[in-house]
Order: sequence, then C-alpha cells, then structure tokens
Amino acid sequence: MSVRFTILPSGLRVVTDATPHLRTASLGVFVGAGSRHECDDEHGLSHLLEHMAFKGTRRRSAREIAEAIENAGGDLNAETGVEQTAYLARVLGEDVDLALDVLADILTESRFDADDLGREKNVIIQEIGAVEDTPDDLVLDLFSAAAWPGQPIGRPILGTREGVSAFDRRAIDAYLRRRYRAGASIVAAAGALEHDRIVARAEALLGGLGVESADPPEPAAYRGGQILIKRKLEQTHIVVGFEGRAILAADHDAAHVFAAATGGGMSSRLFQEVREKRGLAYSIYAFHWAYSDSGLFGFYAGAAAKDAGELMAAALDCLAEAAERLEEDEIRRAKAQLKVSTLSALESPSARAQQLARQTFVHGRPLSLEDMLARIDAITVEDVRKAGAAMLASPPTVAAIGGVGRTLDGAGVARRLRGG
Repeated sequence: MSVRFTILPSGLRVVTDATPHLRTASLGVFVGAGSRHECDDEHGLSHLLEHMAFKGTRRRSAREIAEAIENAGGDLNAETGVEQTAYLARVLGEDVDLALDVLADILTESRFDADDLGREKNVIIQEIGAVEDTPDDLVLDLFSAAAWPGQPIGRPILGTREGVSAFDRRAIDAYLRRRYRAGASIVAAAGALEHDRIVARAEALLGGLGVESADPPEPAAYRGGQILIKRKLEQTHIVVGFEGRAILAADHDAAHVFAAATGGGMSSRLFQEVREKRGLAYSIYAFHWAYSDSGLFGFYAGAAAKDAGELMAAALDCLAEAAERLEEDEIRRAKAQLKVSTLSALESPSARAQQLARQTFVHGRPLSLEDMLARIDAITVEDVRKAGAAMLASPPTVAAIGGVGRTLDGAGVARRLRGG
C-alpha cells in the first residue's frame, strides 16, 4: 500500500494513498466537529455550516464555486455526522490543486451573506419536514433521542425549526472559532495524486484554521428508554436497541460482527426468521453504530400494526439465541462480509479517502491492510457471543411510529429477553 502520513506544524494531518494506475482523485477536508459538539443553543449549526460552505466566499460566488469544479468534470459534496463534518471533491488527477484550493476557500473564506443565510435556513427547515414525513428515517432519530435523552449525541443532526431559524452570523463565527481547528482536522486523499504536493498546498491554503485545541464533547451516558408515536401509517416502524460499544472498546469488532451475523444480510438470523419464515416484515436489519465513547446496537423493522408485537418477540428471541448459540459458519460469513466491505474501499478513491480519514481520527494513523484484516481474523465465536450477550443485558431502547398499540415497550423487551 502506498499510504503516506504527515502532521504539519499547525497540527493539521495529511494522509494520502496514491494509486498511479487511476486517472481520478478524491480528497476531502474532514473536521472533527459534528452535532454532538454543539451547545444547546447551537443544535443544528454544524449542518447549517455544511450548507453555507457552498454559498460564496470572498473570492468566488456560489455559482463560481460550482463551476470551478464542474468545468473540470468534477463534483463537490459535503456531509455532517455526529462527530465529524466532511467537505469532499472528486476530480481528474491533474485538477487536485484546484479541488484543494476550492475546499480551502470554502472552509476559510466563506462570506455567510445574510440573504444566503436566510434562504439556506429555509432549505434546512424543509429538510427537517422531509424527515418528519419519512417514518423510517424519523424513527432512527427518535431511537437515538431515547437512548441518550437530553444529550447532544442523541439529538438529530438537522436541528429544530426554532433553533435553525434563530442562527445568525455571530453564532456561526463563534462556532467556527471554537471548533474548526487545524489539530481537529484531516486532509485525506486517494487516487491520482502526489503526497508531497498535497502537503505543500494544504500548508499554504489552510493556514486560516486556528491552532488552538478544541474542547472535547460532553461524554455520552447511555440511558435507554422509549418513544412511541401513534400515527396513521400503512406500517409501524420499529427500532429496538441496546448500548453498543465505543470505537476503541476491546469488544467493538466483536459487537460489529454480532450485528452482521444477526441482521446483516439475507442469510442472517433476523431476515430468515422474521421475513422468510414468518413473513412479518419486508425490511428488517441489525446495525451497530460506534462513536468515540459509546455506541448503539439494534434492529429496525417495518410491520403491519397487528404484527408488531409478534415481530418484536420473534426478533428478540433470535438475538437472545444468537448470543448463546451463534455458530462458526455464521461468524465466518459475517467476517467475510466485513472483509469485502473493507477491501472495497481500496477500489474507490472516494471510499478510500473517507476510510483513511476515519482511521486517522480513531487510531491517530492510517491502518495497513494487514492490520485491518488481522483485526477481523482475530475475532472468535466466543468473542462475538460475549459481546452480543453484554449488549442485550443493557437497558433496552424502543422507538416506534405508526400503530403502536401492540408494540412492546422497554419493560416488555426486557421481560422477553429474560424469558418472561
């Protein structure tokens, strides 16, 4: 692997994987600031900043930002998460300098014009409405809120209508000064590029990021709970979950395999039992979300209201049995899925750049291919069973939207797992 890693005097980290046979490159500036870093009166500000980044700088109008990249055949994108915000570009290898110049421009020289701000706040309010009209998205937000009640990590990334409407230039500037720091940021790139060239350009262009350290976010404290919303829908959308594992926890990888084995595909226990055998749901899957100091494990399903209780009981029985009796072939299959996912990133410059950034945030350095595969190979059946049992022993979290009269509440979930 041709991975190189440099830390600049400002603390900005640059990590690249040059792939000479490719003709395109993907790069991004990844900032360690997401929704969980926001104060109460900043809820939704990370996402608003992502939107405003493309609305004009001191050097370029919004149209000129788009044309600068698209005239070269490339594209720009951005995404806001719980713990990071990413600003991304994909271009021909010969246009890497241009892409980095545009990304640095929007990060350090954005104008935040008042009229643009007003329009974009309205766009986000429409986006919030779109989520509220999409129950399989909304139920996941409710699930996080129930798991971490009253905590930034459990809040929706988009914010609220009232909060977004209240943001002004002063709030934006204060958040940028506090969170957009060189030491909390990573430039990651993959494809047709030269590492030393990107290092030199990043050092020259991103000097506007401050060097002071940012404060850590409020620690997460998993509580568990329930949010059940009655709404007239064709399906009842259900999420049931438990405390997962932090990214650096010793059993994080085993917890991830438990989720994959129990609900990661058509051969998984949940899919086979709930959909294939009983026909209770069209969509059912398990997940494991890991953050720096906490995590969530659970499953989502959509079912007819009359079947909600039976579905939940069947799914919980599957999970409880899996924690005791997952077999070697199931673990082998789940590990193979993880390997394919890991290796697939090496074949896509965009996915590879994001993988490099994620590893650097978590481990302080990019991992070698040997390290990545060795971690997967080291997971044993006993590791996975223990991780599953430990997660299922935590207080349950339940979120549901639709006809919720027959859903199990948190107490009912706990009783079912105890065999009651």
